Amino acid sequence: MNPQPANPCLQSEARELLAALARMEGKAILTGQHTQTREQEELAVIRRETGKLPALCGFELLACSPNIRPEGASEACITEVERNRDTLPLAMAWGKRGGLVTFTWHWFSPLGGRDKSFYARNTDFDPCRALEEGTPEHEALLRDMDTMAEQLQPFCRAHIPVLWRPFHEAEGDWFWWGSRGTETARGLYRLMFRRYTGLHRLDNLIWVWNSPSPAGYVGDDFCDVLSRDQYPPPHAHGAFRDRYDELRTLTGEKGLAIAETGILPDPDALIREKAPWLWSMTWSGVFALTEEQNSFDALRRLYHHPYAVTLDTLPGWLGQG
Repeated sequence: MNPQPANPCLQSEARELLAALARMEGKAILTGQHTQTREQEELAVIRRETGKLPALCGFELLACSPNIRPEGASEACITEVERNRDTLPLAMAWGKRGGLVTFTWHWFSPLGGRDKSFYARNTDFDPCRALEEGTPEHEALLRDMDTMAEQLQPFCRAHIPVLWRPFHEAEGDWFWWGSRGTETARGLYRLMFRRYTGLHRLDNLIWVWNSPSPAGYVGDDFCDVLSRDQYPPPHAHGAFRDRYDELRTLTGEKGLAIAETGILPDPDALIREKAPWLWSMTWSGVFALTEEQNSFDALRRLYHHPYAVTLDTLPGWLGQG
């Protein structure tokens, strides 16, 4: 992994994190867990079963979307938004205690839409028009980007590095940003990159591209890490080396990560098959709260394996221990 950042003005703390990831590549993997609610039940289960916490915690930003329309929304939508409110202070506290932070933004469409309008089926928002200056879609897109930038600024002022993964799963057509193809999603990502590193000077963001599609790759100049999401069959633990190799064809420079997974990796398989993922992040809810997808034995095995980096062993890798 080349730790040279895409943003030449990257803060020193984020540069040090990139350097630590480069040192870690092939020698260890960051444990990671997504959370979406204030309660963060997933972390409670991990602590109960392992006595440890993940090195990397994911926080959801959907409730920060400016264009949430409660009128006519389903009960499931309203509940999801309400349970997600006020999680940014939790992310700040996690970063200040030395944990690594990443954000997922299920972005309600900037114009129109109904219910969970981050799904393409629930909005007619056209991401192609959003890339055209002078259109209502473009103005709404920039408004939402700038609103989110304000939410991210406290992390920048506090010099807390954030693994920033916008427009996730860009290869799919299920979210509005991918509904017109990965190339359009690439354009949205590059627009955000230029605006956030230029206008907003969010120099704490480590940019993570999230798609295995070669057609829409944003390019090494616009990201620091490449990632993919995956949901193998229940209990199908492994190294996922074939998926690593597929992603590696996009770049020879950047480190690779599993940004979402339903299934925990097998640490022995990672070593045996030489699959040097930087991190693996289990998705929230059933994937972490029950044994439907992952047994608690598999969870304990990963978190107590010497190849796995947890919150308590993270300082040693960051050069702080």
